[in-house]
Amino acid sequence: QVQLVESGGGEVQPGGSLRLSCAASRFTLAYYAIGWFRQAPGKEREVVSCITSSGETTHYADSVKGRFTVSRDNAKNTVYLQMNSLKPEDTGVYVCAAGGDYTVATTQCRLINGFWGQGTQVTVSS
Repeated sequence: QVQLVESGGGEVQPGGSLRLSCAASRFTLAYYAIGWFRQAPGKEREVVSCITSSGETTHYADSVKGRFTVSRDNAKNTVYLQMNSLKPEDTGVYVCAAGGDYTVATTQCRLINGFWGQGTQVTVSS
């Protein structure tokens, strides 16, 4: 079946960097907007970032703006999330999902809800 697979998580100190990848299996990622979400223990899932199918339009949560960058390489069927200047509050399970392009500008990623991945753990601590 179709699926998304996240990778690149790990444990880093505050101020460190990680690059997450979201790779598609058995479907063409270039047709979809891709959103990144995260969930910390005891908290609701929240939008981190999303990107349109062409990569021309992006959205970022205020909490990560200026530190995170979402990009995509449709030839590799992969979307990336570069995370710099990481803070302890960035800790959580990061997941990606696919949706329509309209969700990026119109809903700020909130209606992206298809083909969820299993997630990759990001831990930021001293």
